[in-house]
Amino acid sequence: MVEKITDPDDSEKRRRAIQEMFSQIAPRYDFLNRLLSLGIDQGWRETLVRMVRAGERTSILDVACGTGDVSLALREKAPRARIVGLDFSQAMLDLARIKSERAGAGLELACASAENLPFAEHEFDLVSIAFGIRNVVDREKALAEFFRVLKPKGRLAVLEFSQPRVPWLGDLYNIYFFQILPLIGGLFAQRSAYRYLPESVARFPAPQEFSGSLRAAGFESCRLHALTFGIATLYLADKPALS
Repeated sequence: MVEKITDPDDSEKRRRAIQEMFSQIAPRYDFLNRLLSLGIDQGWRETLVRMVRAGERTSILDVACGTGDVSLALREKAPRARIVGLDFSQAMLDLARIKSERAGAGLELACASAENLPFAEHEFDLVSIAFGIRNVVDREKALAEFFRVLKPKGRLAVLEFSQPRVPWLGDLYNIYFFQILPLIGGLFAQRSAYRYLPESVARFPAPQEFSGSLRAAGFESCRLHALTFGIATLYLADKPALS
């Protein structure tokens, strides 16, 4: 599995392999996220929801929504907004639908790729993606799509893993990510999926470099917020007003 996913020479093969991997781990996805992060991932998602001022938004697109954690948290803050959760794994969306129905959240759910969003220009005033952008094969195309579907003055929020800023913590982080996490994950799901996680984080651009990618895609006012000593980073950026 990992060999297919990390093969840089066949984008479509990588895309299918990543999609298949997430579909296979979907039933255990929430449990493993809580276990492997010691619950910290929930706090990071709550920070995203708080900092985007969700209650002021009327139309929200949550890309790579998975089982719907961020979408549902956004719903709590924006009870009257249109909220669309999008993911390329139908298995993930099936679980998101169950959670949405139980909560009476009324989420719209769409199965599609971040690189080819099935929406019109200027349709949303907030686009969010949590722990998903590193799994996108063509990030440049995805960022262009986020920009396209955002309204002028709309906001993009990207939450992603990053390398800790504190050296000693970075050493512990790498031991946990590359050695311990695959062993624990392998007890409950495919070990290859949890080897892929640290490898995908290691390949993801550093925060300043990714901020440059946001600016290159047309976004302005790019801000970085390091979370838990830089283990994760929240990126906020805005689409300019129409001139």
